Amino acid sequence: MADRKGTVRRMVRGPPAGSSANSENDEESDGVSFPRSQDHFERFTRLIAWELEDEMLAVEERLQKWNRNRLVENGITLFDLEGRNDGWLFGERIVKLFTRGEALPHHRFRHGDIVTLSRKNPLKEKTIEGTVLSRSRKFIRIVVNEQPAKIRQDTWRLDRGANRIAHDRMVGALEALFSDENSTLLRELFYGQVRDMESSSSRPANLGGIQKRLQAQSKHTGELNSSQASAFSNAMEYRLSLIQGPPGTGKTHTAVRILAAWARNGAGPILAVADSNVAVDNLLEGLLDQGVKAIRLGQPVKVRENLRDATMAAQMEEHHLREDVDTIIGLNEDALRRLPSLKGKEKGLAHRDIKNGWKEVRRVENQMRDDILEHAQVICATCVGAGDRLLDSRRFPLVLLDEATQATEPASLIPLTKGARHVVLVGDHHQLPPTVISRRAEQDGLSKSLFERLIALGAPSTMLTTQYRMHPAIREWPSERFYAGKLEDGVSANDRTAPVGFMWPNWDAPVAFIPVEGAESSSPDGASKQNMDEAALAVRVVDMLLSGGDISPNQIGVVTPYSGQVRLLNDLFENAGGREENERYHGLEIKTVDGYQGREKEVIVLSSVRANEKGEMGFLTDRRRLNVAITRARRGLILLGHPRTLRNDPSWESWCDWASESGLEAYHVLHM
Repeated sequence: MADRKGTVRRMVRGPPAGSSANSENDEESDGVSFPRSQDHFERFTRLIAWELEDEMLAVEERLQKWNRNRLVENGITLFDLEGRNDGWLFGERIVKLFTRGEALPHHRFRHGDIVTLSRKNPLKEKTIEGTVLSRSRKFIRIVVNEQPAKIRQDTWRLDRGANRIAHDRMVGALEALFSDENSTLLRELFYGQVRDMESSSSRPANLGGIQKRLQAQSKHTGELNSSQASAFSNAMEYRLSLIQGPPGTGKTHTAVRILAAWARNGAGPILAVADSNVAVDNLLEGLLDQGVKAIRLGQPVKVRENLRDATMAAQMEEHHLREDVDTIIGLNEDALRRLPSLKGKEKGLAHRDIKNGWKEVRRVENQMRDDILEHAQVICATCVGAGDRLLDSRRFPLVLLDEATQATEPASLIPLTKGARHVVLVGDHHQLPPTVISRRAEQDGLSKSLFERLIALGAPSTMLTTQYRMHPAIREWPSERFYAGKLEDGVSANDRTAPVGFMWPNWDAPVAFIPVEGAESSSPDGASKQNMDEAALAVRVVDMLLSGGDISPNQIGVVTPYSGQVRLLNDLFENAGGREENERYHGLEIKTVDGYQGREKEVIVLSSVRANEKGEMGFLTDRRRLNVAITRARRGLILLGHPRTLRNDPSWESWCDWASESGLEAYHVLHM
């Protein structure tokens, strides 16, 4: 197969020859550079206002206009739930919601989602906000910000909520960048107002004695491979550097090594952020494994269970002043119990003591938080979480932003406007862009990350080139198409043997394209697409894989671009044996492509869904979604699709050609 490497048509990328990323004579922004800071401020303030407005409108419209069936079909509301208190999570109440004796309808509530709890109509009554802690087929557990009254009486309704906090923190970051010169010493770089972006970014930051230690550290790259070592060295020496991490190249591994080296050289306090809680947890886990003293900001409910001991809430529980706080709270509660029996002056004095008691609790708790932060080498948070009031008065000269291409620019600026002088951004602009709800904000540029804009401006970037995830055959096409053929294999074909249950067209190249002559249809809610023929075939393919005995359900991912197809697949696998504990498909993951970024499985079964005579492909034409979809697999990739439809897009056509030229079409599976 290696001989065919040159036959893949590559994607043309980059600005035309002779074009300039930045012209200092431009009076107006080209969307890449911003000669006038005000243009940047006004542009992104408008875009995030649209984003919040459209999100709030979408929530309100659903609540006002959608009937019960449509809300349930979309999986964004659950009705007639019974409630029970279910313990505590670091002082916050957990509520368990369920329908007696029945499985919950299919829904889209996931760990960390913001939700609202009400009785009948959230528009007409006071709602309780919460965060999803966990879910199973029969119940969902949420952490609430206040105790629901009479939790066991009557029934409850659960709805998806909107996130206003994120908007407010992004506005604050944009204002800081625009009006506060001390928000970051890299303002001119972020605006693109320098004559030579590369040389200006490559200068050392003004970090005093720490800078010399970091420059000395740049040569001590340890066990990193050559491209990782190059990225590491730049991260020690340059005040702004970008690391592009194609699938499976160890970008988080590299990011952790950089943070650990910064920490060892006394470059604290360090701020390590990412767009998602999952990615922050990955950084935190790596840092703790390296022996770095890292603290995790954010609600414990949103943190991976095995990492919750590193959260601020858990550290507060263990702090030596905890006993003092508990004593004061105990005295206050005693005073509250005695209050009804007191009169006159005694009652007034008791009120004063209680008020002073709570004030003292807040003072000691703030002292505990400050102490915990002071002793941390690295503070880990999401981009939005970095806007927490806890960090308001703190400055972070060194900031590393992982998943930088999945964060919108205003979200990225939240951590970067806290005094940043030395910054590393890690991401890959050939994978999925930031998720933007507002169509108008997306079309006007909110879905372009700061990472991608800095690449266009000419900021120094290092691409990691050795991948450790995929069988070489799975790596071959995306390397040529998206990475100019530069990806190398850190694993061999022998390390990634083909699973035996499936009849691969070529056992030395575990990739199969199964041409499906089915037809797409609208999902029941009318908001997505599904394909029954592909869904039914996906169940058969999973059964084949399991029949070999060398793959278990939790090593297989069934992936599709469309949420409508996810719902259909969930139903079919439920009927075919179920995915709960002790059931046939327990551990099998069924997700959208967007939900799989950063993930991997031994085998990926990919249902492309679109199949129509007009050749319409919708958002399948986003080449970044295709790149993510086909690079999640370690040992085997099986793609189900309608060739005539898929060939209407250049990237999909190229993949189909490659599969055909390489003898990887699997018509025989249809007749087995």
